[in-house]
Amino acid sequence: MDASTPVPVIDEAHAAPLRFITAGSVDDGKSTLIGRLLVDSKAVLQDQLAGVQRAGATDLALLTDGLQAEREQGITIDVAWRYFATPARKFIIGDAPGHEQYTRNMVTAASAADAVVVLVDATKLPWQAGEPALLPQTHRHALLAHLLRVPSIVFAVNKLDAVQDPALAFSRIEAALRRFGETAGLAARAVVPISALQGRNVVEPSPGWCGHVGPSLLQCLESLPVTAAETGEAFALPVQWVEKAPDGAGTGQGRRVFWGRVATGAVRPGQSVRVMPSGQAATVAQVLDGVRRPREVAAGHSAGLVLDREVDVSRGDWLLAPEAPEPSRELSGTVAWLDDQPLPPGRAYWALHGHRWVKARVRRVVHRLDVHTLQPQAAEQLEPNAIGRIELVLQEPLAVRPFDRARGPGSLVLVDTASHRTAGALLVD
Repeated sequence: MDASTPVPVIDEAHAAPLRFITAGSVDDGKSTLIGRLLVDSKAVLQDQLAGVQRAGATDLALLTDGLQAEREQGITIDVAWRYFATPARKFIIGDAPGHEQYTRNMVTAASAADAVVVLVDATKLPWQAGEPALLPQTHRHALLAHLLRVPSIVFAVNKLDAVQDPALAFSRIEAALRRFGETAGLAARAVVPISALQGRNVVEPSPGWCGHVGPSLLQCLESLPVTAAETGEAFALPVQWVEKAPDGAGTGQGRRVFWGRVATGAVRPGQSVRVMPSGQAATVAQVLDGVRRPREVAAGHSAGLVLDREVDVSRGDWLLAPEAPEPSRELSGTVAWLDDQPLPPGRAYWALHGHRWVKARVRRVVHRLDVHTLQPQAAEQLEPNAIGRIELVLQEPLAVRPFDRARGPGSLVLVDTASHRTAGALLVD
């Protein structure tokens, strides 16, 4: 921004770095958009720009497409993370692939994102005949972001510089996106017209272009909140590492310290906890933060707990508040199926909950979600990249919670027992 552009006033809730990803269909301009943000925000050195020249022109997509296969094919395969900052805020940005077969990579990136920018290519839609039908990947990626509880979804209508009537095109595409949002039950933070190639309305606003009088895409991102920590829920911590603290470390008699990231609630000395799955009870004698300072630790931060007595706790166990829901062996939820093989009833998978592995059997497939009509359909199995609802039976009980209340305790990763590949992401009802 130049000196005449006012810097937005950002409160504490918006001061933290914003982690966002780009999503959408193939060749919608996701990598080019990120390249434009990096270049126009002065986050790219001259020698880096010189290294992404093709036929005398700068190929902005090469700033994020780092794999040899990506550069050869002109596609994005893996998620590339980049960092940049403006006078108002710092950003962590991920370039997610648009190909349907790489949906698993998009889901992985979106699960930790504060916002998703879903790109829509205006040149691919039949807007001349009226309000156009959106591409399946636009539906799929927006729905996945919504299901994963990403706080902010922004639609960016790209390549409007390449159509004859950009104002009419944007008006009709925006109407289609708003209608889709209402049908899917997701509220978009904004619908912004852009030209990633030319840089229009990306960093600097283009008042009146395409009939849009709002902020640029970057100004919109500067105003978005980060994901709120789930401090209102009962305390839960998945144990990742058990340390035998040496004498003199301040924990008393070489006590064991149970380390992990607090998933929900907060923990302080004197608080009662129970261990899952053993059910043993204890009292927290000391709490250490990530740099070993004694203090209370809230959700979203790492903590080390010293208990008042020796109990059997190992990696994969959960430390829970006494009022936390009882563990269950049966659960249902929405699954994003990411494996190359279909999901049939009766199949067994490994289920990862926090750091705990248990065997899980698919009792039945309840339905599949049609990404075109957004209606549930009867299904005997789920095909690759489908979204549906399933029921599971677990070999051992897990302390799950509804995903709409607790992202960590409410999610599981399903892994194929033979190939050990990630097969699905389950969001517990």
